[in-house]
This record gives sequence, structure tokens and C-alpha cells, in this order.
Amino acid sequence: MHSQQQTLVKSVKCSGIGVHSGKEVNLTIKPAPVNHGIKFKRTDLPGQPEVSALFNMVVDTSLATVIGDDGVIISTVEHLMACMAGLSIDNAIIELDSYEMPIMDGSAAQFAELINNAGIANQSNPRYFFVVKQPIELKNDDKAVVVYPSPTCKFTCSIEYDHPLIKKQSHTIDLSDMKFTEEISRARTYGFLHEYEYLKRHGLARGASLESGIAIDGNNVMNEGGLRYKDEFVRHKVLDCIGDFSLLGMPVLGHVVAYKSGHAFNQAFLKEFFSKKEAWETSTIPVTDDHEQLHSKSLAI
Repeated sequence: MHSQQQTLVKSVKCSGIGVHSGKEVNLTIKPAPVNHGIKFKRTDLPGQPEVSALFNMVVDTSLATVIGDDGVIISTVEHLMACMAGLSIDNAIIELDSYEMPIMDGSAAQFAELINNAGIANQSNPRYFFVVKQPIELKNDDKAVVVYPSPTCKFTCSIEYDHPLIKKQSHTIDLSDMKFTEEISRARTYGFLHEYEYLKRHGLARGASLESGIAIDGNNVMNEGGLRYKDEFVRHKVLDCIGDFSLLGMPVLGHVVAYKSGHAFNQAFLKEFFSKKEAWETSTIPVTDDHEQLHSKSLAI
């Protein structure tokens, strides 16, 4: 767990296709100063407007997490934001020349590789955390998200499908840079062939292919090589959950437990979380060998 804010050592670039738009997009991730946060910049628009990666900037969650401000949107931010949270990047400028992030291979692995190759730099100011003091929960029908007090940042996601390839799956990660890179970053988004065909008919999923995610046809995985993990489906849900929770703007010291949740329900929970100010406090972690003691400092929220 990192006690100091972090950014990239140097800028990195990549390009790819938007999974829904099918448009080529060029992406640059740049270092940023302390207390800057994560901000997206649309270099294709006049004035190069910026949008902060925060939950109150979310404008759509129907197919992906979309943030926007004053008519400017950035779509499908969850995979890169998961990478930012998983690698403990607090401050960065993300420039892109289209409205949708590149889907790459449907995971966060290529983003993680770019950032790790660029290097991660400690900054002078401490990190602040949401420290959960009492459980916060949101339940609706068969969906649920609960966050419990925990000395570390932990995620547990569970899914359940009436499908022989998936069935019931659950995965827990005590988040760290290494565990995110090895256990979560390579897990790809997935979908069923009939869903893909439906989206295509409605002008969506124009950039979807076997190179941008897992495709399931009947009882078979269509991708050459099959799955990267036996439980890759739920690991990708963990990736999405980490990305959605990163939009709180600070990491959470707590155990997030999500059951059959998706982007829309995660977003609803973030609003619930922020409204329960009595259930958490903001703190820094002093530089110690064990990092077990929390040093509280009030923040104006």
C-alpha cells in the first residue's frame, strides 16, 4: 500500500479501436502534479476540454462507464481507470482524439504494460484514503454491493449465470500493484454471440472482434487459445468494479463485496457511499514499515 501520491515517470502512447464506435483512437497518458487527480482531455475538440474521472461526472452506464461534462464525453473508461487504481496512479492526464477509449484486447493488460514500462514515480504529497468505519450496503432484487471495514483495499466479486461455461464464480483480491498486474489486468471483457449480433444490428459494437474480448457461442469459447484464467469471467468483473470504484477519486480502505453487479449498480452504490458520510473518514497513511497505523487528517468533502 502506497502512502505517497504517484504519477508516471514519462508519457506513454498507444492506439486502438473503440469497441462501440469502431473508430481509431490515439491515446496518450501523461504525468501530472500532486493533487491533480485523473483527468481526460479531448484533443480532437476545440479548446481541448477536460473531464475529471469522478463518479459525479458519470453520464451513462448502459453499456460501459461514460463520463462527461458540458456535452463532452469519454466512453468506456473503466479498464484504464482500473489500471490507474490497480497500479496506484493518483495523478495523470489522459489525452485522446475521439470520444471512446480504445478497447485493446478487452482487458487492462496493455495499459498496465505501458505504465509499468514508463515507470511510476512517488510524489511529495501523501495519498488520502476513504477509511470505512461501518458497513455500507445497497441491495436491489438479486444485486448487492456492500463495503465492510478493512485495513486493506480488498474486492470480492461474484457472478451467476445459467450457462455451463460460467455458472457461479467468485474471486477476491487484496489489491496491490503486483496482484492487479498478475491476477486481474489480463482478464478480458466477454459477451455472447447473440448479444453481439443484436448490438451490431443497432449500430453498436462496431469495433468488437475476437481480438477485443471473449466471445461465447453456445457452450464454446470462440477465441483461439480459450480462456486466460479458469475464472476469467469473474476476474473481469473484479477489473470493472475496481475501475468503477476508482471514480470516488481516492482509494478505499475497505472490503468491497459485489454480487451480480454491473456498471449501473456500481454507480448507484457510489452515490450511496458518498451520502453515508458517517460511515467513513478520510485519512493518510504515514510512512512506516508496517503501514498498520492510520493517521487521520480531515479533508473538506
